[in-house]
Amino acid sequence: MKLRIEKEELQKALQNIQGVVDKKTTMPILSHFMLKADKAAFIMATDLEIALKGPITAEIIEKGSLCIPARKLFEIVKEVEGGILLESQENNWLRISAGKSTFKLMGLPEEEYPALPEIGKTEELNIDAGLLRNMIEKTVYATGDSDTRYTLNGLLLHLIPAKKTTELKLVGTDGHRLAIISSKLASPLSSEMKLILPKKGAMELKRILETSSGTITVHLEKNHIFFTIGDIVLTSRLIEGNYPNYDQVIPKDNEKQVIIDKVTCLKALRRTSIMSREKTNAVRFDVEQGKITLISINPDIGEAREEIAAQYKGESISIGYNARYLMDAIQAMDGETIRFEIQEPLSPTLLVEAAGEGAMCVIMPMRV
Repeated sequence: MKLRIEKEELQKALQNIQGVVDKKTTMPILSHFMLKADKAAFIMATDLEIALKGPITAEIIEKGSLCIPARKLFEIVKEVEGGILLESQENNWLRISAGKSTFKLMGLPEEEYPALPEIGKTEELNIDAGLLRNMIEKTVYATGDSDTRYTLNGLLLHLIPAKKTTELKLVGTDGHRLAIISSKLASPLSSEMKLILPKKGAMELKRILETSSGTITVHLEKNHIFFTIGDIVLTSRLIEGNYPNYDQVIPKDNEKQVIIDKVTCLKALRRTSIMSREKTNAVRFDVEQGKITLISINPDIGEAREEIAAQYKGESISIGYNARYLMDAIQAMDGETIRFEIQEPLSPTLLVEAAGEGAMCVIMPMRV
């Protein structure tokens, strides 16, 4: 294999796979990516949970393939200047030439690289890239990270078919909070489906969608999901198991409704949470007619208080929250105002995006 490639092109391609390759693996091959040059050149990276395959623009001088250490080549490419010549040599060595710089990297043969799942005859959906990115941004923050309840470490894609449309609901929860958003898709579906996309897959998809536009194609299988974005294919294994009944968690009859300016609330939360206990991040909301007083008390350090205006006409109520959970939810929502729907001090609070995009977050209060 021998090919010439511009620095910017190779650097961008290697940047795209850094989140996919497994850096702490016991399988050395998973810290590598495969570069293949045939009629065209493309790269593949996987950690066995998610996989990314995409084209790369290069002048192919000799065809071939090689598995290359992803992190080390990325570090080299960032530092060199001008065009880069990649040339495979005996015993899976790779020679990298750029200007007067020359490097040699030990690679691995193509045969050792794990086979990636292929798209078969599957259910297929088309969705706008911007819409999907927005839906992920408004829900993925609430998913678990290393929860022993496996299913909470992913984002639920609940697909509900109608006559000529499909309703897509994205749900994320870690047991303390739940974020949900729904949207109607023009693509019909034959049957209802509930798929759990791992958090890492959702985050990689969001990152790719940040520089994408137009329509993407989603192929749905029992164990895998495929996202085709232009010439790039992101594959993810699905989490097996039953997702919690999210609909039961969403409060339906919260009588007390408080409308707050989004930016004002966010800034006040950041300031008052400075004095909260690190483990709990607890901030108390004293809600009265026309205002809210935010209070955090830490006996070892001190306390913080701040008053902000609010649209509220009910009886006074005090309720405690994890400030980080509130800030995550508020930051993810659009519009100038946020609506808090409250029942009792220890009943779930519903946060609603006043901009009307359908994004909601349920947060369990704390004892303060």
